[in-house]
Amino acid sequence: MIQDIHDVLKVLTLSLLIFPAGVAAVLIFVAWFDRARSEATVNALVATGYTATVAAATALLALMASQGVERVVVPLGAWVAVGHYHFDWTLIADHLSVPFALFSSMLVALIGAFSRRYLHLERGYLRFYLLMALFGAGVELVVLAGSLDLVFFAWEIVGLTSALLIAFFNERRRPVEHGFLAFVTYRLCDIGLLGAAVWLHHTVGTSAVTAAPTATTPWASFAVPAGAAATAAGLMLLWAAMGKSAQVPLGGWLPRAMEGPTPSSAIFYGAISIHLGPYLLLRAGSILDHAPMAAAAVTMVGAVTALHATFVGRVQSDIKSALAYASMTQVGLIFVEIGLGCRYFALAHIVGHAAIRSLQILRSPSLLHDHHHLEQAMGAQLPKTGGHLERLVPDRLQPWLYRHALERGYLEGIIKDYALGGFLRLFRRLDALDRAWSRAVAQSGPQAARWSRAGRDAREAS
Repeated sequence: MIQDIHDVLKVLTLSLLIFPAGVAAVLIFVAWFDRARSEATVNALVATGYTATVAAATALLALMASQGVERVVVPLGAWVAVGHYHFDWTLIADHLSVPFALFSSMLVALIGAFSRRYLHLERGYLRFYLLMALFGAGVELVVLAGSLDLVFFAWEIVGLTSALLIAFFNERRRPVEHGFLAFVTYRLCDIGLLGAAVWLHHTVGTSAVTAAPTATTPWASFAVPAGAAATAAGLMLLWAAMGKSAQVPLGGWLPRAMEGPTPSSAIFYGAISIHLGPYLLLRAGSILDHAPMAAAAVTMVGAVTALHATFVGRVQSDIKSALAYASMTQVGLIFVEIGLGCRYFALAHIVGHAAIRSLQILRSPSLLHDHHHLEQAMGAQLPKTGGHLERLVPDRLQPWLYRHALERGYLEGIIKDYALGGFLRLFRRLDALDRAWSRAVAQSGPQAARWSRAGRDAREAS
């Protein structure tokens, strides 16, 4: 009987990945072969797939709770095996991954239902649902991954779909630029995730989830190196989480990410994607327990981000940017909770914040219209709320703090002028040299003569 229960749990765990991946595969097939597709058909396919995912996650959670099962491991074999290195496909369902998988699938299903009317007759309707399905499959794989190698594989899927949906309205220049900015930030910080995986293989021989639960980390964690190696691994994972979760000084892409469709902004930057950084740190809880310096760095980064985003968010003139900085503030507080060892509290904070923020972003397009309509009905302006923070700041400090907030902490200028400016100037000079060399080659030799004759013949023919 016990064996039968474990088999059922393994099937349910595997289905959390199969259903979203299956939806994405079918949509890719439809897009590739240009089959007849209606909006209702696409929406019904996504709704069916994610409803099945929600049902499987709910059943898995209920069965694990009723049977007292702490963890379900589903080995799917080795993808790569070279010498002592093994890249194994292993899924893990436990107290951390199952609630996150259930909540993520519920939000994707909700956003899919909302988008049916929001994107009605939009030229990229199928493209939106395809990217959303790929995103959902990537998130489920990040959550259920049994090794840091597999996390990196899924992490890249999530990052790519995020950037493509920011640039969804590609007929305009700004969305493409902002999607590229997010993609570059992701790639820069993914170095930390890749480095942590390589470091764990070098120090302990595996990046799998092998560390047993403890009093401070009540779920299995990644393998823990000894001594200073644990600090190095923790700092690299922190760097990876900072990029995905828009922590200071790497959060400039987040308000610009709101260029994408409102539903994708809600699911990525209000609910799921922005919380994958804290999820990674929660999964690496045992590493942080053995690396006090890394845990202190997590706390410090979160605290600085929360303060920065609180001040900057208060001077934003559009609602989406204000919500972006509000999300950054809450995620910074979640980082503080993780660094201080409050792991269950951080998990509850993630779920509560994701639910509220996603609904706020979905509501944002019509909020200002309703606000003005209410003022017209009342014949007076609505009273302003807030102001409690200003009363805590001395009068002499308020002008400086206001300017600091308007300039978004000067972080983007500092990064552009000092961190990236030299690289950009070098690349531009190399590009100019390459173009000059290409022109010199094209203008010399028999090849240039043939090109000149071909051009002259083409002009005479026209």
